[in-house]
Amino acid sequence: MSITRRNFIKLSACASAAGLMGVPTIGRAASKRVVVVGGGVGGATAARYVRMFDPSIEVTLVEPNQHYYTCFMSNEVLSGERTLDSLKFGYDGIAKQGVKVIHKAATAIDPVAKKVTLDGGQVLEYDRCVVSPGIEIKFASVAGYSEEAAQKMPHAWKAGPQTELLRKQLEGMKDGGLVVIAAPADPFRCPPGPYERASLIAHYLKQHKPKSKVLILDAKEKFAKQGLFMEGWKALYGDMIEWVPASKEGKVTKVDIASMTVFSGELENAHKADVASIIPAQSAGKIAQVSGLTDDKGWCPVDPVSFESKLHKNVHVIGDACIAAPMPKSAYAANSQAKVCASAVVAALNGTKASTPAYTNTCYSILGHDYGISVAGVYKIIDGKLDAVKDSGGVSPSGAPPAVRKREVAYAHSWFKNITHDIFG
Repeated sequence: MSITRRNFIKLSACASAAGLMGVPTIGRAASKRVVVVGGGVGGATAARYVRMFDPSIEVTLVEPNQHYYTCFMSNEVLSGERTLDSLKFGYDGIAKQGVKVIHKAATAIDPVAKKVTLDGGQVLEYDRCVVSPGIEIKFASVAGYSEEAAQKMPHAWKAGPQTELLRKQLEGMKDGGLVVIAAPADPFRCPPGPYERASLIAHYLKQHKPKSKVLILDAKEKFAKQGLFMEGWKALYGDMIEWVPASKEGKVTKVDIASMTVFSGELENAHKADVASIIPAQSAGKIAQVSGLTDDKGWCPVDPVSFESKLHKNVHVIGDACIAAPMPKSAYAANSQAKVCASAVVAALNGTKASTPAYTNTCYSILGHDYGISVAGVYKIIDGKLDAVKDSGGVSPSGAPPAVRKREVAYAHSWFKNITHDIFG
């Protein structure tokens, strides 16, 4: 069931309040230590909110990079609507919150000794550890693909140099060229992302190289907001974008970097690309894997009430790395999970009971100039499991007038501004 924007905002506010109410602010000497591993959306949010909920807790954020580039909105860099620097955020705001920020990589987490080891040998002790490691790209899931190959066929699924590389390749491509995008099977980071990417690449091509085509080779039979994407593609780009599902030989099986050829399906159909963006399968970030936080499928099972690991006590895993279906692996979901996790961590350290959580998610996709769509949802613990609240969300209406699509783009840009301020200060 679709809901109005106004009603969804009300539901979101209620959900956030339900997840965060009752968190005490304790004014005592610092004796509780929280180490947060990973300074992306989930980790940065968790670090800030633990300090906000209880300033007496000593919080350390471990993140090797001086700056974070958001993957969300990075497709606008490909279309030329946004600069990469507009996605760049530092950690000064988090440090001002009282969080100690250490720019080193975590190499090991010892859940028995409650210690995090950093690159160089430094050891941090904790009472609770929050792990938000993001994703690891499984290059070997596509034969012929590798980290080196990604310099010719960029995945650009971690924003930064890969995003710039893909943009430069599009700029250098001839008019009449073929852009191939390989979309992976579920689960993966940002389910609508490959299709927004196809849309915004087509937006650039329509303006500058109108004889070109975009081919999406998919390992799935369907994708997020599919009907709305296809409606938008037809309206904006005619037949410039073609989508091929797995049942029609869409699954990419291998690539040949030397000839820029992408092979798909059981018949290994060959697609000669001028530009190729290969998005392989993914798993939880490496630190989660080496620390024994992942299951046999490479993701982290957690208690949906507190996001405490089901494999190791006193360690919480949030964001893309955790198993939190039906919540998608999205920035909004990670931000929502981080706040509930922070509430649970503070309650545990102070010997109080955490409130029953609720979560929200909104995912915007921009298909072209003044053309946006979205999906929204609210999630709660139902019969002991995380589930979507019936009739709580929905997608943008089909056949909406231009003013509605334009408004969705404005919402998307406003959301970006607000959520990045919430995360980084």
